[in-house]
Amino acid sequence: MAFDNELTVLWTTDNLVTTRDMVFMYAGNAKRLGWFEHVNLVIWGASAVLAAENGEVQGWLRELMDAGVDVYACKACADRHGASEALAALGVVVAYMGQPLTERLKAGAALLTV
Repeated sequence: MAFDNELTVLWTTDNLVTTRDMVFMYAGNAKRLGWFEHVNLVIWGASAVLAAENGEVQGWLRELMDAGVDVYACKACADRHGASEALAALGVVVAYMGQPLTERLKAGAALLTV
């Protein structure tokens, strides 16, 4: 599978400033400004808690999805932190992400980890 012109942002931090000023800003601009045709945001680890519990972050997630960013959450992490239902209610695709991430890595796809 080719991942040309696709960016995956692996969001692992629960730091609000980094989330707003790096993760969401770059992912949104990468999609809106056409830097990449396809932009994926993957919620993994501590970011699952922040996304499930913080209303401001949830608003930003909605904005990203409205801009065309595909948002996923690692099911194992979300389940572990009791965040799966809240994330799914936001429209986030909650799924096991190990295999899809591995496929992208092996293919040399663009990956940004924060």
